[in-house]
Amino acid sequence: MPETATPAARARIGASDLEIAPLSLGTNVFGWTADRDATFAVLDAFTAGGGNFLDTADGYSHWVPGNTGGDSERLIGEWIASRSARNDVVIATKVSSHPEYPGLSAANIRAAADASLHRLGTDVIDLYYAHFDDAEVPLAETVGAFSELVDAGKVRAIGISNYSTERIDEWFSVTEEHGLHRAVALQPHYNLVEREFETNGLRERAEREGLAVFPYFSLAKGFLARKYRTESDITAEGASVRAGGVAPYLGERGSRVLAVLDEVAGAHGASVASVSLAWLRQQPTVVAPLASARSVEQLEDLLASIPLELTAAELEALADASS
Repeated sequence: MPETATPAARARIGASDLEIAPLSLGTNVFGWTADRDATFAVLDAFTAGGGNFLDTADGYSHWVPGNTGGDSERLIGEWIASRSARNDVVIATKVSSHPEYPGLSAANIRAAADASLHRLGTDVIDLYYAHFDDAEVPLAETVGAFSELVDAGKVRAIGISNYSTERIDEWFSVTEEHGLHRAVALQPHYNLVEREFETNGLRERAEREGLAVFPYFSLAKGFLARKYRTESDITAEGASVRAGGVAPYLGERGSRVLAVLDEVAGAHGASVASVSLAWLRQQPTVVAPLASARSVEQLEDLLASIPLELTAAELEALADASS
C-alpha cells in the first residue's frame, strides 16, 4: 500500500456539514483482536489510503476479559494524540452499552458523552449515536439530551442505531414537536446476504428523513470477503473468534452469491471483499459501508472498494443471486 493516496471523493453525512470518504472503518476490534501496535498500524494505513471516517462505541470491547469498555475509544485517542491527527478524521461513537453508562437517560447520555470525549482526547464528537433503543426512557428525554449536546458544542451531529421503524417515527415526531436537532444518520444491519433493510421500512425512513445510512456487518462477518466457504473453514485453526456467525450463510444461496462475486471480482481485477462493499455502497441511501480490519493486510481490500464502481448489470446480478 502506498504511503499516501489520492484523497477519495467526499460524501456528506445527511444535512450535516460532515464530509467523509465513502467507507467507515469499524473499530470494535481495537483492543480486542487488534492490540495497540496493530491498531496504530491500521489507523496509519487507513488515513494514508484516503479514509477518514472512524466508527466506535463506548461499549467496545467490554466483553473481552480484562477490558472495561471504552477500550477502542482510548486507543483511538492515543493514536490521535501521537499523530496530531484530530483534523484528519471524522469520529462517530455511540452511547448505551458501556457497563458504567448503560441506557439512554438524559443524565447517562451527558455523563457517557463526557467520558467518551475524555478517552478520545477531543472536545467534540462528530457523530453521536443512540446505540441501542432504551424503552425504559421516554424518547422525549433521550432526544432532548442528544440535542442539548449539540447546543453545548460537544456533538456535531446525531445518529440512530438499532431502532425499529416505529421508534424512528417517534424519534422524529418528538424532534419536530420540540424543535430539536434532527438526527442525520442511521446504522442498520445490512449487506448482500442480509437485505431486510430494503423491505422492513428502514430504507423508507432513511429516504423520508434524509438519513445517511452506514450499514454494519457489511461483509457478513467475513462471509462476503470469502474468508469462510465451508464449515471446515469456520472451525479451522486460526479462524476468527467471530467465524461461527458465518454458519447461517453457508449452503446453496451462499454458494450462488459467492459464485457471482467471484465473476464480478474477476472482471474488475478486485477482491470479493472489495466488490461486496462496492455493491453495498451503491445501494439507495447508503453513504458508506462499515467494515473492520485487525491488520493492514485486511485493510487493503476495504480501501480498494472506495473507487470501485460496479455496472448496473453487475449490481443486478448480485442482487438476483442473493434473492
